[in-house]
Amino acid sequence: MASHLIPLPDIERLSSRVIRILGGNPGKFTLQGTNTYLLGTGPRRLLVDTGEGRPAWKTSLSSVLSDESATVSAAIITHWHHDHVCGVPDLRSLCPDVKIYKFPLSRTDETANKWAYQDIGETTEILDGQEVSVEGATVTAYHTPGHTTDHICLMLKEEEAIFTGDNVLGQGTTVFEDLSTYLESLKRMLSLEPKRAYPAHGPLIEDAKAKIIEYIEHRREREAQVLKVLQDAAGTPIGSMDIVKVVYKGYPENIYEAAERGVLLILGKLLKDGKVERVGEKWKIKTTLGGSEPLQELSKGASVL
Repeated sequence: MASHLIPLPDIERLSSRVIRILGGNPGKFTLQGTNTYLLGTGPRRLLVDTGEGRPAWKTSLSSVLSDESATVSAAIITHWHHDHVCGVPDLRSLCPDVKIYKFPLSRTDETANKWAYQDIGETTEILDGQEVSVEGATVTAYHTPGHTTDHICLMLKEEEAIFTGDNVLGQGTTVFEDLSTYLESLKRMLSLEPKRAYPAHGPLIEDAKAKIIEYIEHRREREAQVLKVLQDAAGTPIGSMDIVKVVYKGYPENIYEAAERGVLLILGKLLKDGKVERVGEKWKIKTTLGGSEPLQELSKGASVL
């Protein structure tokens, strides 16, 4: 989480075709609250995400629709997390004919089942590469898993802008379920060459490509730090918390538990890459390692990804 949050108004017009409506749910993981976005210029609009069902969001959405003399004809959900889907009943109460689009989520998804995925009723599948249009706004969906298995980003054709969901935030960094998959999704987002980014949490990002590169570099930096700790151990197996205490030296100990989860995800990626070995509950470096892609190459764009 970012330590100093930039204040955001409950409702703000960000462009001629995009209005941000805060979800009214500020918190440790939601930052200023979930950003929901009303897209389009005509009487029938497109909504991106629905917040988590807070009364303040429903009031704000109702006010905007009244001011715009508009209704929501379609809504797209970026992923299954409760702070993105639980406003669907309120949306349906305001706009009974709304069509809800969502990328398919496997019934066997372990994380979704663990955290009790919210049933939001009937939805229409939106698939990779599919377009949804209203007057003044056409978006294309791109499957970008890693944060969750069903995560999608949306490219707004008229602005060459990307709605990043939770893959990239306006402040701070995000969490993910699988690091390898997440990094591939960041690379795919970069390859779309977006100009600005509308994140699901935090302020508008004016330079989308620079922010995505920053995210990739941050993850690679952490990976390099974990590898160095293992290299310094000279083949002696060490535990994930031992790695945390080196990488996060100087940080408050109350973040160690959360940091360990991130370290374990890095170790899982390194195991897939053949760079480390698991010895019981501990880890050690492999004796021979290949080189890694230089960070500076990322700034050249999608051609090297």
